Amino acid sequence: MSEETEQPAKTVRRGELDVLHALVVLGLVFFHAALVFSPDGDFYVQNARTSEAVTVLAGFGVVWAMPMLFLVAGLGAGHSIRRRGAGGFARERLLRLGVPLVFATLTIVPVPQWLRMRADDPGNHETYGHFWLRFFHVHLDLGNFPFVVQGEPFETGHLWFVVLLLAFCLLLAPVAAPVAKAARRAGGAMARRPVLLLLPALPLAAIDAFLGMEENYAGWNRWAYLLFFVHGYALADDERIRAGTRRLAVPVGVLGLILFAGTAPGFTALDDPFTERTAFALCTRALFGAAGWCWVMAILGLLDRSREPHGSRRSRLPGPLLAYFAVAALPLYVLHQPVVVSFAYGVVGWSAPMAVKYAVIVAASLAVILLVYEYAVRRTPVTRFLFGMRPHPPTPPRS
Repeated sequence: MSEETEQPAKTVRRGELDVLHALVVLGLVFFHAALVFSPDGDFYVQNARTSEAVTVLAGFGVVWAMPMLFLVAGLGAGHSIRRRGAGGFARERLLRLGVPLVFATLTIVPVPQWLRMRADDPGNHETYGHFWLRFFHVHLDLGNFPFVVQGEPFETGHLWFVVLLLAFCLLLAPVAAPVAKAARRAGGAMARRPVLLLLPALPLAAIDAFLGMEENYAGWNRWAYLLFFVHGYALADDERIRAGTRRLAVPVGVLGLILFAGTAPGFTALDDPFTERTAFALCTRALFGAAGWCWVMAILGLLDRSREPHGSRRSRLPGPLLAYFAVAALPLYVLHQPVVVSFAYGVVGWSAPMAVKYAVIVAASLAVILLVYEYAVRRTPVTRFLFGMRPHPPTPPRS
């Protein structure tokens, strides 16, 4: 067996995945604005008129977008552990994820719940200050790990992603070395038989089928995301795995489309496809989990297919604009949902077509989020720290 098959090649950080991460975060503005017009009725603010098309289109994003965020986060964890060691990685993630989690929970996370209360009962004029105090009447529920802080009306809101990611990082740190060692062995087997890259679809299907899908966490079971995160850490940056992923991108993508189409009867006919225990519901959720894995693998492979003219793989570096958004991903994520819900609260009462309302919510939200990030977050050390950003690199002295 050759040395190339046994050992993964050295890799550099994949700039195109950092850019994809940032674009998914910006896409959440479009996604959450669309939920205002969804007939499901579970978003903070609902328009009087809704459209079934929103539910269908949302499904195409749900099946791959958040799993991809966790996979890219796992890839970043691998780079961080190699630079800092497991202990340094845990400390760095506690600062970069824990600080914005606490800061945003204390400041802006209650806003959507407060607006939901006012939208559901227009006669309720409770001030935000009074609601804020009531929001933090909480208790511990260790059985709901990692969402151990519970209460009514308390919620982690859109920061469930940060809670899960921080928990996964802290769970990974003490076992990072043995996981990496096992990944090298698995990488060798997958290099010889790339079809083995489809195997994680089986546990994902089982998790969603038997543990149930969780609507509060973008439709996936919380523990399914752990598999995407571990894959990103252990395998996604292994050149042997990347070569197999590139070769299989198109057929796996087609398989993912077929599996996703197979979920349509269940999601349209069942009363509660997320939690029902009938054979039909179990099969629907299993198909969804397997489809999600196929979609993510196909996207990874297609993004990684470009090569240098002489045939060697190149790492695509983003341009200045995309690099700007790649660095901004976490602050933009933290900011986006309270802003979207605030504009939706003001717009749904207009007598205007749904398309006009949607366009206004998206355009206004993007403008405010980007302005707040540029002028109130990225320019000072304190705000960068509070939103999980690294300090500005030191400016070299002028000659």
